[in-house]
Amino acid sequence: MRAHLRDRRVAFVPTMGYLHEGHATLIRAARAEAGPDGLVVVSVFVNPMQFGPTEDLSRYPRDLDRDLRIAAQAGADLLFHPDVATMYPQGYSTSVTVTGVSDGLDGAARPGHFTGVATVVLKLLNLVQPDVALFGEKDWQQLAVVRRMVRDLNVPVIIQGVPTVRAASGLALSSRNTYLTAAQQDRATILSRALRAVQATYATGERRAHALEAAGHAVLAQEPELTLDYLTVVGGDMQTPEIMDNDPMNRVLVAARLFGVRLIDNMPLGETR
Repeated sequence: MRAHLRDRRVAFVPTMGYLHEGHATLIRAARAEAGPDGLVVVSVFVNPMQFGPTEDLSRYPRDLDRDLRIAAQAGADLLFHPDVATMYPQGYSTSVTVTGVSDGLDGAARPGHFTGVATVVLKLLNLVQPDVALFGEKDWQQLAVVRRMVRDLNVPVIIQGVPTVRAASGLALSSRNTYLTAAQQDRATILSRALRAVQATYATGERRAHALEAAGHAVLAQEPELTLDYLTVVGGDMQTPEIMDNDPMNRVLVAARLFGVRLIDNMPLGETR
């Protein structure tokens, strides 16, 4: 990798592959960040360290030829596709844990997940050595973990969030959407509708966290096949105060299982578009 970099500005998009329009949006944003003379690097690595023992590592969708085509069309110059033995050689025994922002929500629902995320992201940043790395805002807590890790460890990279890309129905694009039929994906839009309900309640001037969350729960209760992990409002520190202020970092997050598939989504509280 380093032999390719030379003195060019490097924009990096780390992914687990099975690319879709959300990833393509990240790559196009990276192309703009790198500039015409810069280099856009996309990694494809399904990271076993961030999957729990009962999660979908073995069946996570993979299609490298498709990934190569989508990445090239979106403006990538290089696709880095290491195997597990390269990333975690025999005897590998080091991990990175970011406390605080990783403690609740997905950190509680998926023990060890964010240690796997932080470890592989730091390894990839060390390998690629980009000037800027781009992450989708759909994984909001992950983005918070990466930002904190980079700040705390003085990693010389800018971390840039890119807004979530959605289908026309409002469903956030995700590789895991492929587990759902078209009809099931239509029903999965209940997540984005619940988030919009929280936004609408916030727009009325409501700032009590429990009242905002109640607006989202009322929507989710309409779907009998849904099992909720959490729907919560958080500030920029990923904590939930009793009263939300007007911080533009305020967010509403949801995670739920629908037809056996775990989906996550989030939106800024102060945006109603």
